[in-house]
Amino acid sequence: MAVEPRPGGDALPNNRASVIVVAAGQSTRMGDVDKTFASVLGIPLIAHTLSPFESCPLIDEIVLVLSQENLDHGREILQDHNFSKVSLVCAGGKRRQDSVRNGLEALQPCQWVLVHDGARPCLDQSLLERGMAAARETGAAVAGMPVKDTIKMVSAERMVTGTPPRESLWAAQTPQIFRYDLLRRAHHTCTETMTDDAAMVESLGHPVKMFLGSYKNLKVTTPEDLVFIESILRKHTEKAC
Repeated sequence: MAVEPRPGGDALPNNRASVIVVAAGQSTRMGDVDKTFASVLGIPLIAHTLSPFESCPLIDEIVLVLSQENLDHGREILQDHNFSKVSLVCAGGKRRQDSVRNGLEALQPCQWVLVHDGARPCLDQSLLERGMAAARETGAAVAGMPVKDTIKMVSAERMVTGTPPRESLWAAQTPQIFRYDLLRRAHHTCTETMTDDAAMVESLGHPVKMFLGSYKNLKVTTPEDLVFIESILRKHTEKAC
């Protein structure tokens, strides 16, 4: 079902922010491991992801999007860890953008929406503050980092067709932050498959600001990534102590 734009976004409080945490994928590159619930320092990975938003004073509401078969497990984790800001756990869709749309429909009207990958558990408060500041400039902002490697463009036959200048290339991360009404309009307007919500907003001709993310803001896609994530989170925990 298409998302209908809601009027009145400008009348909402400027500091009202909500989060859609998307964790409805199939973890196809994780073998037999479901990364959403993989144990990291004795805690499910998704709990690590939710914690920075739960403790952030900028965030009022969180909607968690899971696959249909994981809904009950997700609700159990929320109860175990007392995530009071999570208002709903809802089922995702066939595509990532369908899952985000389902989460967007579940949110209460707000001024700002943050879309975040459930498999990126290493956020910190300073990154969230940078993101909100950048989003206020244009209404849309994306976390990212300058690429370290030289990037090659290749053909279907794996022949190099070009080398874009590295200075202009950034690797996009999440969170991606948008005005609530803008993101709803993008999901209502864009029906073709897009790799992220920023691309949908870009398709409207709306400017998107890139803000500095973190090289520690890794996304778990393979079992090996869990080792790096655990190391980062352990150091963070030790520092907090």
